[in-house]
Amino acid sequence: MSEKRSIPKHVAIIMDGNGRWAKQRGKERYEGHIAGAKAVDAVVRAAGVAGIEYLTLYTFSTENWGRPQAEIDAIMELFCSMVASKADELVAEGVNVKIMGERNRFSQKVLDMINHIETVTAPGKRLNLILAFNYSSRREMVLALQDIARRVKEGEVKIEDIDEALFSDSLMTAGVPDPDLIIRTSGEYRLSNFLLWQASYSEMYFPEVLWPDFGEEDFQRALNIYASRERRYGLVTKDKEER
Repeated sequence: MSEKRSIPKHVAIIMDGNGRWAKQRGKERYEGHIAGAKAVDAVVRAAGVAGIEYLTLYTFSTENWGRPQAEIDAIMELFCSMVASKADELVAEGVNVKIMGERNRFSQKVLDMINHIETVTAPGKRLNLILAFNYSSRREMVLALQDIARRVKEGEVKIEDIDEALFSDSLMTAGVPDPDLIIRTSGEYRLSNFLLWQASYSEMYFPEVLWPDFGEEDFQRALNIYASRERRYGLVTKDKEER
């Protein structure tokens, strides 16, 4: 069996290169994040036009808490200002925003903004925008295992009923299709603790461009490259069998 889709249903992006972009221009790191936010605007717009149903952006990892406090504060403030300034536009464009990640380390201001953007955009049907914010794939899997273990202990689930479907349904991405295409900007070739379970059969694309410079044309180029590939999910196509 083979599958080739011209348009991926779910695109996930590791938005890498904000710091290097700023350094190359003699700017502070937070200025790179501000420039990166503009790239988010462009990609969300391009995804909506292309007919993408799910767009997941790796916004802030659990490891990012180890960065300088000034940079963390700037990222949190940028998130809040983006929510305040873009909420009406997202609603008008039919974008449904969900935040994926643990929320126990966020300030009340950030939590209020998360609640606001998820609430006001809930009716959106055109594009599901998932922001991985304080997200760790390994942590996600540990939490899923803990939940399954609890359900077994309480008699809700039998051990023999544990399978891939149950595990997937216990993840933060429950109900969301696995990403068809994962893009990591800046020329780095790793997943960095992002959607490790869900990426099992995702197509990968690693453009050299730094995230703040990644625009609509770059996004379309990624979609074109995806369309040129053949997804086999570990199987062999009939054409290859005949060779």
